[in-house]
Amino acid sequence: MDDGLVRTLSIGLSQKGVRDHNERLLLSLIQRHDALPGSDLAKLAGLSPPTVSGILRQLESDGLVERGDPVRGKVGKPSIPMRLAGDGAFAFGIKIGRRSAELVLMDFVGDIKGQLKFTYDYPVIQNVLEFLADGLNSLTVAFSEDECARICGIGVAAPFELWNWEDPTGIPSNRYQSWKDVDLELEIAKFSALPVTLMNDATAACQAEHTYGRGKEFQDYAYFFIGAFIGGGVVLNNSVYTGRQGNAGALGSLRSISPIGESMQLVDMASIHQLEVRLREVDIDTRQLWSDPESWTKLTRYVEPWLLQTAQELAKASLSICSVIDFEAILIDGAFPASLREDLVARVRRYVATQDTRGLVPPKIETGSIGGNARARGAAAEPMRAQFFLNSNSSS
Repeated sequence: MDDGLVRTLSIGLSQKGVRDHNERLLLSLIQRHDALPGSDLAKLAGLSPPTVSGILRQLESDGLVERGDPVRGKVGKPSIPMRLAGDGAFAFGIKIGRRSAELVLMDFVGDIKGQLKFTYDYPVIQNVLEFLADGLNSLTVAFSEDECARICGIGVAAPFELWNWEDPTGIPSNRYQSWKDVDLELEIAKFSALPVTLMNDATAACQAEHTYGRGKEFQDYAYFFIGAFIGGGVVLNNSVYTGRQGNAGALGSLRSISPIGESMQLVDMASIHQLEVRLREVDIDTRQLWSDPESWTKLTRYVEPWLLQTAQELAKASLSICSVIDFEAILIDGAFPASLREDLVARVRRYVATQDTRGLVPPKIETGSIGGNARARGAAAEPMRAQFFLNSNSSS
């Protein structure tokens, strides 16, 4: 039985005093496979069955894993798969975007226990912090003391250099400048003692897809998330690669060319803000894109040309990045209805099929599966990953 995850995370270590590594390895394998019996875990991890049994007993005692339903084979005793315990740990994840903030409380298996959303024309620091502080309280009001003690942190996902983007929809750029010098860890520490983890929002979305979505199907892939501004992520050897400064997979900065020949970036050509611009030109309220998913189907006249341009740009970008790394697949997700995601991916596939791919192995073009809350879920996954799981491609 082989698993690329084990090669990535390294086989288990048998020396005395390193059980923490082995615990993380087994938890990572269980997370990857949903549930595994001890015998399979021992083979995958390269550890002896008694060592694995001892670790599993401790993890079960700690409430991090639980026994699944017995699986009866042809001979012998039925095997007992071990799976992650949903209430083994919890974490908050907040996505701070240019149009909205979203807060989730997530359990150990990735299920959302509570979720809040705050929309705005542009993010005001104090308002976002108040939203977070209030949300921490309201989402845990029904939690027991033991459940509260199992909350392991707050993950914060925000665009890289939020203050350093021109907003073409009419918001003065200086409105974002206040974010440049804010220390979010310090500000959050004023109302919460929980550890805070900061990450790029598109990388967070990629982490959510990789951990809870279709990412388990592929070993190496690039990931696009289309929000107000498009971003991306990179997965290598079954792990999200964040890079030296946490900005790997900054796919929104890929070069592009406008219809009139101007040098642009992908973020200027394949983001929801392009649709916002078109709606503002005809005096249509753009806030409905973020607050009412059904509005996308009512605005077909404007959504259709946006889909056309976005698909063309993603096809070119997909082949460009595959010239650097031989990705198996490109996953595409975004903050819009799933039906539009399917449509967009189908268009990208058609465009890729018509491109000059000499010297390349064209990747599979696939849909992501998490959707609009991917960034918040990925942010919540990070404190748990840092405490319980392994990720050899992380810079941490």
